[in-house]
Amino acid sequence: MTIAYIAESAGVSVPTVSKVLNGRSGVSDETRARVEELIHRYGYRKPPKSRSNLVELVFRELESMWAVEIIRGVERVARRNRIGVLVSEFGLHDSTGMTIDDTVGRRPQCVLSVAQLSEAEREQLTAKGIPFVVFDPIDELPDDVPFVGATNWRGGQAATRHLLGLGHRHIAMISGPDHPFCRARLSGYLSALAEAGLPLDSCPVVKTQLTREHGYAAARELLSRPERPTAVFTANDMQAHGVYQAARELGLRIPHDLSVVGFDDVPAVAWMDPPLTTVHQPLAEMATAATELALALGRGEQVPQRGLEIATTLTLRESTAPPKEE
Repeated sequence: MTIAYIAESAGVSVPTVSKVLNGRSGVSDETRARVEELIHRYGYRKPPKSRSNLVELVFRELESMWAVEIIRGVERVARRNRIGVLVSEFGLHDSTGMTIDDTVGRRPQCVLSVAQLSEAEREQLTAKGIPFVVFDPIDELPDDVPFVGATNWRGGQAATRHLLGLGHRHIAMISGPDHPFCRARLSGYLSALAEAGLPLDSCPVVKTQLTREHGYAAARELLSRPERPTAVFTANDMQAHGVYQAARELGLRIPHDLSVVGFDDVPAVAWMDPPLTTVHQPLAEMATAATELALALGRGEQVPQRGLEIATTLTLRESTAPPKEE
């Protein structure tokens, strides 16, 4: 069934039928009713819109220092596939500003969502045939939801083992919110301590937000204790930046008085004073893998894994050293 056949049957032009289908004005009520009756009688359906030649990368906020690395990885794959990249910043659960409806309306080839997609949003994308991948999810996901993350547990274990290997026995951790990746980093830290046979009361944990300000407040509290730690492992590099500030204010030198290890390895930490030892999260490689996975799903290909974890590595710089002898 075609628009032309509907138009001929109704005795009107094709543009008139198009106006009725798209709810536009300029058609009399009598003509609109006649055309709508024929559309209903013949069961005509508008053909689905083809997807635009875009990959849409959705962030909750673009202030994060590692957003550039993610964009770089997505661009790498998009260029190779001759596809454009659209970067969106909006709260998908916010009633103001841009929402998932805007993304669906653009009909991109695929969607890469940094951090999360609600169940309703996933269903909405699936219903429109738009494949998606969740990048570095902060919530537990059903088994059938495609995602790309990092080996956070092994990263936490490697950071703690490094400090243990230097001789530290009073290692604190500034952890993050109750997200899966934060829990995995904390679990890796605790595993390394248990492996070394250290009592947990000598290695305090403070849970806080993943910001410089919260890292600073947690470090001030930890470093003001009578039995202050000789090393601190943080859940991300921004918290480590706050530890540096607190240590300076308390007259402690890094790494002479305090060793610090972060997590993420954002580019700026190589310029800290001293440069930060941190767990390298391969953000560009993760973004590359996520984009390739999403495009493969969009082509209807069978993929061997819908969930991928890319290996972390420890980047050694100048913020760690053996503990100072008392």
